[in-house]
Amino acid sequence: MASFDLVSKVNEMELQNAIGNAEKVISGRFDFKGSDAKIDYKEKEKLIELRAEDETKVKALLDILRTAMGKRGIGFKGMKESEIQATGMKMKKMTLTLSAGFDKDAQKLMNRLIKESGFKGKSQYMDEKYRIESKSIDDLQNLFQFLKTHPDLDLHLSMENMKR
Repeated sequence: MASFDLVSKVNEMELQNAIGNAEKVISGRFDFKGSDAKIDYKEKEKLIELRAEDETKVKALLDILRTAMGKRGIGFKGMKESEIQATGMKMKKMTLTLSAGFDKDAQKLMNRLIKESGFKGKSQYMDEKYRIESKSIDDLQNLFQFLKTHPDLDLHLSMENMKR
């Protein structure tokens, strides 16, 4: 039987590369010359902080980061944006929270979506991932595309450990 593991996590190395590319773009842009704008990634808290002097620069930082992440193949689906806040010293910041793993609501939604899709196979949740099994590899790939593009699912899904 063919199978794969469905996980919800962001590739941290690619994320760090995307942040590095975004910082290079910021250092070369004319509207950020002399600015104290920066992007900080806090691995332990799973946060990305965008800091700049005003709201328009924070929004520009967010746009630059999204572009860099898109070029590196990182989805923006599993990130939650906060409101732009004043931090003192005439700076503004926005935090992006990375979600990893499946919480209880996401597990229920995944099970419901798998049943609704008419998938012929087995799915089971184990250790922060779903093991999906089927006789046909095409069914597995169709299910993965269905789940990845479903509008109700706000998770960045990736496929691991594909077996034929």
